Amino acid sequence: MNARPATRGVFTRGPLLRHVLVMTGAGAVGLVAIFLVDALSLLYVSRLGDADLTAAVGFATQVMFLGVGVNIGLSIAVTALVSRALGAGDRDRARRLAGSGLALAGLFSGLVVVLLWLARGEILRWLGASGESADVARGFLGLALPANLMLGLAMALMGVLRAHGEARRSMYVTLAGAAATAVLDPVLIFGLGLGVDGAAIATLAARALALAVGWRFAVGRGHVAAPRLADLGAHFAPLAAIAGPAILTNLASPVAVSWVLAALSAYGPEAVAAFAIVDRVAALGFAAIFALSGSIGAILGQNLGARRIGRVGRAMAICFRLSTGYAVIVAALLWLAAPAIARAFAAPPETAALIVAFMPWAGAGWVFLCWLFVANASFNNLGFALLSTAFNWGRATLGVMPFVWLGGRYGGAEGAIAGLAAGSALFGTAAWAATGLVLRALAKRLRAA
Repeated sequence: MNARPATRGVFTRGPLLRHVLVMTGAGAVGLVAIFLVDALSLLYVSRLGDADLTAAVGFATQVMFLGVGVNIGLSIAVTALVSRALGAGDRDRARRLAGSGLALAGLFSGLVVVLLWLARGEILRWLGASGESADVARGFLGLALPANLMLGLAMALMGVLRAHGEARRSMYVTLAGAAATAVLDPVLIFGLGLGVDGAAIATLAARALALAVGWRFAVGRGHVAAPRLADLGAHFAPLAAIAGPAILTNLASPVAVSWVLAALSAYGPEAVAAFAIVDRVAALGFAAIFALSGSIGAILGQNLGARRIGRVGRAMAICFRLSTGYAVIVAALLWLAAPAIARAFAAPPETAALIVAFMPWAGAGWVFLCWLFVANASFNNLGFALLSTAFNWGRATLGVMPFVWLGGRYGGAEGAIAGLAAGSALFGTAAWAATGLVLRALAKRLRAA
């Protein structure tokens, strides 16, 4: 009797545009929910009428993002390897890789929580936090940082679901956490009078619910095998080969933003509060770009596993075109809406003026950052993860520090944000050009093999 042919991944056949739109749309819904709730949390805190409290949440969120960067890197590795196994028709290996990835995600996320919790005071001082802002941010982190462990596990489970093409179930994980935060934030912050501490407690509860939903969909449906010591030893190297560079890549962005916060702290809490609001609203507006860069990995991974390099190249072209058009539209809308955003956050006059001044530069920078994010997704999932690391850290250092310093020197706080946009344009363009070279090198490598 002939053996039954292996079942290839769902992304190795059918219209690529449809796959990209479905995966991005589902991911964007979840991310919009997360970023909307984050923006609402900052909105609630800003309405307490104290710029120091708004700045404190901005500082604390930036420290939290350091842990999120590690989680994203781990989830990228899980998505890439599980999707490649599925593309090659090896579902048993995909399940065992998922189990090993989940165990390692829990281990490293927990380690990051401990390190950040112990060093949170020193990190806040480096960011320029002082006085009431530093005290409030330290207390917020003391309560909220343990949520990073639950988030790391939830994101690994989301990576498994995306690798299987289950975009809707992956979306439900983020929606569950977002819904919990939306309900708990006003109750805890205003109803119980807990203020910023209420926002931290809501974060803990939301991450716990997201983990529970992710476990139900990924583990409950049999996509994850119980971790085994033998598998952990065998899978650690391939997971680390992707996760290590991906973690370094994703740490670059919070480090870059941290540098900007430290530079803006010289202009007072109003500048920090304005940047925190602009950064949070921009993240909400450009959530689809995050979703696109996070979702394309499964599509690229399955087609690479099936050795369909032509589909890989076409998928990348589609992603660049979609992301560019979307980014231009959103940047224009944010520019026009800047005064209304300042009013919605009840920003005092100086903070409101800075929000209006920052927003056009932030939007312009994002048009080029979308190229960087899409390019990084291709590098991470096509075997060129170190290239992604090089571009992100190049942008976080050479593309941020000198540009922000020069902009601040000659243009104050607004000049610093203009410099940030200029550095993004330089490295986004270079990353886009590099994807063509990567695709040609990959095609040559597959022909030789």
